[in-house]
Amino acid sequence: MYEFDWSSIIPALPFLGSGMVLTLKITVVAITVGIVWGTLLALMRLSGIKLLSLFATGYINLFRSIPLVLVLLWFFLLVPSLLSNLFNIPRSSDTRLVSAMVAFALFEAAFYSEIIRSGISSVSRGQFAAAHALGMSYAQAMRLVILPQAFRNMVPLLLTQGIILFQDTSLVYVSSLADFFGTAYKVGDRDGRLVELLLFAGAVYFIICFSASLLVKHYQKRKAI
Repeated sequence: MYEFDWSSIIPALPFLGSGMVLTLKITVVAITVGIVWGTLLALMRLSGIKLLSLFATGYINLFRSIPLVLVLLWFFLLVPSLLSNLFNIPRSSDTRLVSAMVAFALFEAAFYSEIIRSGISSVSRGQFAAAHALGMSYAQAMRLVILPQAFRNMVPLLLTQGIILFQDTSLVYVSSLADFFGTAYKVGDRDGRLVELLLFAGAVYFIICFSASLLVKHYQKRKAI
């Protein structure tokens, strides 16, 4: 019968803390860039310019149809090679981190785009008419009237997608980055206590994600009042 030994966790906390910082850094960058790029993709998809609409549709369908781990591997192999060939930058943990951030941001943008497009579509067309009646251009109406209302409607969905992204960051182990999950795995493997470290990592992910989900539900309830 397996005997649990949790003694490896306390000495490993500084390393696990550093891994969590890396995980949060990737999450924040991917959410920020993903929302910005996703907004542009949503606007392009709703655009009357067919070329822009086709590009955005193709982009979204591509990234929503392939596994995230495959995208991470592509960028893990591609970005460091491009940086090395174009700018003579040697491969390092920094280039692996950049490649992971780029991969997550571009991948998540496809999902954020659909959320944002739905949010824009949820705003009454009368808002466009009112903005035009005030002499606003399409861009001004979208920036000053439509998007602010759409984002207020989308906040719960955007936050939920952010929680999913935080969970998905564990996949950066394929890039050999020392994120929280990767650090827990390496420490457990080193000390022969892989089961304990992975259970601990799972508990930490659960606590963070469950707490964030409760906050999202609380926000939704307050918004509904």
